[in-house]
Amino acid sequence: MRFLYTVTLRRRRRDLARALVATLRPGKIREVLSVEEATRLLEAAPGIKYKAALGVAYGASLRVSEVAHLKVDDIDSERMLIRVEQGKGARDRNAMLLPHLLRLPRLWWREGKRRGVMFPHDWLFFGRSYTDPISSRQLHSAVQEAAEVAGIRKRISPHTLRHSFATHLLEQDVDIRVIQVLLGHAKIDTTAVYTKVSTRQHKRRSKTLLRPPKAGIRSFETQQLKSPVNLG
Repeated sequence: MRFLYTVTLRRRRRDLARALVATLRPGKIREVLSVEEATRLLEAAPGIKYKAALGVAYGASLRVSEVAHLKVDDIDSERMLIRVEQGKGARDRNAMLLPHLLRLPRLWWREGKRRGVMFPHDWLFFGRSYTDPISSRQLHSAVQEAAEVAGIRKRISPHTLRHSFATHLLEQDVDIRVIQVLLGHAKIDTTAVYTKVSTRQHKRRSKTLLRPPKAGIRSFETQQLKSPVNLG
């Protein structure tokens, strides 16, 4: 824009300052699912592959691209971690692996082995070809199909599961710094956006919120987190 005014149109910088007016985009609160809606959505997912993929997206709070590019050996069931390589910002991190969450990928792994299409080092969720990862479009279509079956009218996407899980953790009084680590946010300000959603949900659905844990959670290494949704 600066090149257009100063070079192409030969306008002076003073004129440029008058011509360009900064506008603020209206802030929108992200749509999230309630615990009950998230449960219905996962149960309605079409087939074990998509149940496992969407379960990982929710229970490990992964971005859709991170889910798509998981490999079989990224699941560390001994340490109960999911290794996320080259996530947003080209950062590697470990996401938590909940006991209930582990069951769905295991079922999908066994099904893949039975069909002879899944091996160590392969994509955990392959696409139309066994040699390619599942696409974001396929995951988006699965969410739309599951939402329709579950009777969910909200405008949602695979990323909604990530937003919802973060909000549900806040509603359980999990420390926001712990959630920052789980989500892989570089800045706490990014995580703080969920406090607005959580406050709204608290007012609208205060009777259905989960009870907060008895003991405070102080660190990612020592906490005992429980998924709000039973993924098993």
